[in-house]
Amino acid sequence: MSSTAHPSAPVTVPDAASWPRRMLALAVDWFACLLVVGLFTPVYGAEAGSASGFVVLGVFVLESALLTATIGGSFGQVATRLRVVRVTGEARPVDLLPAVLRQVLVALVIPPLVFKPDGRGLHDIAAGTVCVTLQTARGSES
Repeated sequence: MSSTAHPSAPVTVPDAASWPRRMLALAVDWFACLLVVGLFTPVYGAEAGSASGFVVLGVFVLESALLTATIGGSFGQVATRLRVVRVTGEARPVDLLPAVLRQVLVALVIPPLVFKPDGRGLHDIAAGTVCVTLQTARGSES
């Protein structure tokens, strides 16, 4: 007998992290991106106009997607002890393309606000991920 699950067997989705904790992680990410753009862009603020907001948004998408694909979460998520894991329970980090898709959908704002009862927003559903606490992520690696 094979020890692998049947391909059509339902997948148990881990409990998603709380909304306040995920919002804190997002605030940490956004503040960090503001600092990075402010440090490396000579003209930032009122003089830069509305384009500066798109620069910060681009840095946010890039930073969070790359870190999610390499270490399992954005800077803010790692700092607040959250991780983005595959809904299938695989221990390896999310691949780069699903991580980019997830972060572009987060940047669009609406997809994270439309969510299932399990706490996953449309961005997580599209990427096949769930944002969990570090403790939950470590428990699913076993």
